[in-house]
Amino acid sequence: ILLGASFFGFTPIFAKLGFSFGYSLGQINIVQMVISFFLLWSLTLIKRASFNGLNKKNIVQIMITGCLIGLTSIFYYGSMEYLPASLAIILMFQFVWIGIILEWIFSKIKPAPITILSIILILIGVFFASNFVNGDIGGLPYKGLIFGILSAFTYAGFIFCSGKVAVNVDPWTRSSLMVTGSTILVFIVFMHDIPTVLPLESDLLSIAVGVSLFGAVLPPLFFAAGAPLVSGGVANILTSIELPIAILSASLILSEVVTPLQWLGIAIILVAIACNELGTKLFQRIKEYP
Repeated sequence: ILLGASFFGFTPIFAKLGFSFGYSLGQINIVQMVISFFLLWSLTLIKRASFNGLNKKNIVQIMITGCLIGLTSIFYYGSMEYLPASLAIILMFQFVWIGIILEWIFSKIKPAPITILSIILILIGVFFASNFVNGDIGGLPYKGLIFGILSAFTYAGFIFCSGKVAVNVDPWTRSSLMVTGSTILVFIVFMHDIPTVLPLESDLLSIAVGVSLFGAVLPPLFFAAGAPLVSGGVANILTSIELPIAILSASLILSEVVTPLQWLGIAIILVAIACNELGTKLFQRIKEYP
C-alpha cells in the first residue's frame, strides 16, 4: 500500500514536465487516458477477470463513476498548469474532509467528535501548508485555486461512488469500465485537441506513459495486493503517504521551494488523518464495550 501510494505521488512530476514541454492540458489527458484504457483492459483480459454481475444499469453507473476520476485528472493537472505542484497536491488532498461531508449528507452517517476535530486540524494544516501565512497565496491565479479545490470534490465523489456502485463486480472489470467512462469524458471535453495529438511525439508519449503507470496502473495493482491484508483504517492512513512523497518529489525534482512552515502544515494534515482513522475505531469500541 505504501508503494502504491508512493507511485501515485510521482504523477505531478510528469504533468509539470508536460506543461514545461509546451503540451496542453487536453493533449496530456487524451494520451494518458488512451494508454490507461489499453493497459487496464489488457490486464483485465490477461487475468481473465470475471464479468459476472454486470448489467446495462450498473455498466452505466460504473462508467459515470469513472467520469469523476476523469474530471479529477482534468482539474488536478489543470491546477498544476497555474500553481506550484506542491499547492495543487495540498488542495486535492482536501478530498479527505469533503468525503466525510458527503457521507454525512448522502449516507446520513454523522461524523464522530474525533472526525470533526480531524476536519478542523486538516483545515489548520492547509492554512500553514498553503503558505497563506506569508501571503504567497494571494498573488496566485484564482483559476488554479478553483481547479485545485474542484479536483478535491470530484475525487471525494469518486471515492464515495466507487464504494457503493456495483461492488460485487470483479475489481479489474470495474476499473476497466471506469477508465472507459473517463476516456470518453476526456475525448468529449478535449475534442478540439484530438487532432493535435497526432503524429504522437516521443516526449508526449513518455510523459503520458509515466502519468498512466504511476497514476492509473501501478497503484491499483499494489493496493489490490496489500489492502486485503490490513484493515480499512490502516489502509487509509498508509495511502496518505502520497502527500509528503508528492511534495518531496516536487521539491527535489521540480526544485519547488517548500518552507518549514509548509512542512508543519503537511504534518498536521497527516496527523489529522491518522487521528480520524484510529480515533473513530477507538470511539466505536468504547461505545460497544458492555
